[in-house]
Amino acid sequence: MFPKNAWYVACTPDEIDSKPLGRMICGERIVFYRGHQGRVAAVEDFCPHRGAPLSLGYVEDGNLVCGYHGLVMGCDGSVVSMPGQRVRGFPCNKRFAVEERYGFIWVWPGDQEKADPASIHHLEWADSPDWAYGGGLFHIGCDYRLMIDNLMDLTHETYVHASSIGQKEIDEAAPKTTVDGDTVTTARHMENIMAPPFWQMALRGNNLADDVPVDRWQICRFSPPSHVLIEVGVAHAGHGGYDADPKYKASSIVVDFITPETETSIWYFWGMARSFNPQDQALTESIREGQGKIFSEDLEMLERQQRNLLAYPDRTLLKLNIDAGGVQARKILDRLIAAESEPDVVPVKIVGGGAA
Repeated sequence: MFPKNAWYVACTPDEIDSKPLGRMICGERIVFYRGHQGRVAAVEDFCPHRGAPLSLGYVEDGNLVCGYHGLVMGCDGSVVSMPGQRVRGFPCNKRFAVEERYGFIWVWPGDQEKADPASIHHLEWADSPDWAYGGGLFHIGCDYRLMIDNLMDLTHETYVHASSIGQKEIDEAAPKTTVDGDTVTTARHMENIMAPPFWQMALRGNNLADDVPVDRWQICRFSPPSHVLIEVGVAHAGHGGYDADPKYKASSIVVDFITPETETSIWYFWGMARSFNPQDQALTESIREGQGKIFSEDLEMLERQQRNLLAYPDRTLLKLNIDAGGVQARKILDRLIAAESEPDVVPVKIVGGGAA
């Protein structure tokens, strides 16, 4: 199960630049496209005439034209016209609240009356020229909560990412998990260690020596419905670690937007935002390429884990101290999902009255 009264990243703008995009989000089949004046629109990916996917059509004069028989759908989900046919009385398609912000297209798959654009998480790094960002998209066959577990416990880096960001010192540094409202934070700090290959490359990218001891940090923050932003970095040892002056460190924010497709599949929007040498496009591409390889290493593990869990539904999984971040995130999700299933209570106004 997943919360539906929430903003999820649905796609990136380039995915709808040339044609409509059909994508399932939280079990809802939705078509995204640019309607009137280039504004993003999102409606059910279903033609009311014969059930064809509207995403196989095209956009004309700001409307969506079905690629099967030419039915024209408006951005509000109403049928506008159809060649040689009267369309008055045709049922409207469901329309979804959608916003373009921070370089992403966001959608609200739940109760449309509750969709408030102001509740989209503010991403400071996406609004500032002092930051650079590069990322990508993976489709992964796993429960979205397994990816949250994966990102809130980075112990696996030692084993899954041994050639890039993993090192034994991660195992040796105990993580600390805290909860503040709907935000879960798991932090891990390592001091006076050697940087692994990926971070050696990042140090060189900030014109820093890569062969001296460093302090390293990983601060994972979960916020609903399924966003995990991770402050990561290294600083030359003895200069304050996380709080070191920027001239001594290479630090970034790992961006993870996990959008459920079904109960056992996700759209995973990944990337890294950095505040050192933001104008260096070659460095941005180098980091994006390296990070893409790292995340691709998670893909097989998560999909095989999902298949195992489906094959052994009665097995009880162990919960260790390193799992605290994922466990706390799941508690928040369970609470939000339960709240959505409760009927809204409308206060009853009693007029008049008296003892009978």
